[in-house]
Amino acid sequence: MPEADPRRWKALAIVCAAFFMTVLDVSIVNVALPSIGKALDFSRDNLQWVITAYSITFGGFLLLGGRAADFLGRRRLFLAGVVVFTIASFLCGLAWSEGVLIAARAVQGLGAAMISPAALSIITTTFEEGPERNKALGIWGAIGGSGAAVGVLLGGVLTKYLGWEWIFFVNVPVGITAFLLAPRFVRESKSERETSQDIAGAVTVTAGLALLVYSVSKAPEHGWGSSWTLLRLAIAVVLLVVFLVIESRTKDPIMPFRIFRVSTVAGANVAGLLLGFVVFSNFFLLTLYVQQVLGWSALKTGFTFIATAGTAVLWAGVAQALVTRIGPKTVMAVGFVAMVAGMLWYTQIPVHASYWSDLLPGYLLVGFALPFTFIPVSIAALAGVDHDEAGLASGLINTAQQIGGAIGVAVTSSVSLSHFNHLVKQGKSVPAAFTSGSAWAFWVCVGVAIVGLIATLILVRRDELASVSEGSAVVA
Repeated sequence: MPEADPRRWKALAIVCAAFFMTVLDVSIVNVALPSIGKALDFSRDNLQWVITAYSITFGGFLLLGGRAADFLGRRRLFLAGVVVFTIASFLCGLAWSEGVLIAARAVQGLGAAMISPAALSIITTTFEEGPERNKALGIWGAIGGSGAAVGVLLGGVLTKYLGWEWIFFVNVPVGITAFLLAPRFVRESKSERETSQDIAGAVTVTAGLALLVYSVSKAPEHGWGSSWTLLRLAIAVVLLVVFLVIESRTKDPIMPFRIFRVSTVAGANVAGLLLGFVVFSNFFLLTLYVQQVLGWSALKTGFTFIATAGTAVLWAGVAQALVTRIGPKTVMAVGFVAMVAGMLWYTQIPVHASYWSDLLPGYLLVGFALPFTFIPVSIAALAGVDHDEAGLASGLINTAQQIGGAIGVAVTSSVSLSHFNHLVKQGKSVPAAFTSGSAWAFWVCVGVAIVGLIATLILVRRDELASVSEGSAVVA
């Protein structure tokens, strides 16, 4: 066994700090949207593009970014992603028009799609499979699980006291620090396999995923059954099917199907997709509810999520230790059970809710569920994967979570809005109709979380986890 890298924990801190920026920027913008719209005179239709532009490039380029990290060098791509993300963040803060901000957000998403899989594959290749990697992935999972909640909090604080521009400017010093320190503490690694370029595969998968994210993001606006939505979804599906055909016939595919030889890897990606659906939807629905029904400010909205973020961080160490002791499957199942309970709690939120009695129990349940799902999902998604394909595996699980999140927000938004409109037409008050619509959307999250639990129990196999972890301290 090669000697452990003495700089590995410092390398972990650097890549996790950069990854944290990309997670924050999924949710930090939500609470600042009204301020952004007012400052830049956004049209109502274009304001949502501040979020959608980031989601499209982030979700669309993740798989390509992960594979590029394998062949171009993981540290090299990580550094390139940090540069792109940092410059784009600076431009977002300086934006003088809606077009400039939307374009900069798209570039920011591209940088995030380079950083996230490269950072996760650096962790995978820096730490040997076993207790140390589980601990490292535990930290990674805590950041991923709590990042959305911290984003809502930080977005509220920065928007209130410094202005919306600072939700972007805050990334700049972090990015510069990561760029300066990474060459010193993060070692370079890449696949040693000689491969040809799978250009056709890269183009079809990137176009297919980007169009899929775009289509589902705009579906609530155009209608799921509209010709606009169905046509674009159909084209996205065709592109992804063509991609799969290309991969089955190409000598050196960008996504070799052998990565799924351990069915637990496939199971973890299915669970990650469903987890992304629930978690992204949860924060989206709650942020709207506390602002539009309870009338809380962006700052107060942000502070309500301290309970979720703090709970996730507190339980992360326990979740990581349990994964090492009893294996990912059981821990993941417990996490999904807690997530189901949290979503059930939110279905009962009243119109005139109290933070302590009506919201806090749900926040605590979800805060517990986040590390108990994100950490074992990340570990299982990388179980038994060769170092040569660490970037690919990292890109896959990141893509699954981001696509799941995009679909989740679109679906729950549609459910909530359609129910809201129906009740308003019947004469219900706006707060009551909005609360009822949110409850229906949370019931959808309950169902998806239950499917995630079932997928975990069926697809994540203890015998596979035991075999790939042979010789380590992981016992599945």
